[in-house]
Amino acid sequence: MAGKFELYEDKGGKWRFRLKAGNGETIASGQAYASKASALNGIDSVRRNAADAEVVETED
Repeated sequence: MAGKFELYEDKGGKWRFRLKAGNGETIASGQAYASKASALNGIDSVRRNAADAEVVETED
């Protein structure tokens, strides 16, 4: 089963998304957006940029 993006409106009226793995586990979540269109743009950005994103180890 493939992963999926879930788009939803939170209790505060902001739009959010989460990326779920094929097993249903949430593996990423987006920030709060004022509009549904902005949240969809956030999803599109993840789709375009994540595949080639570099892995960088940091010390926090």
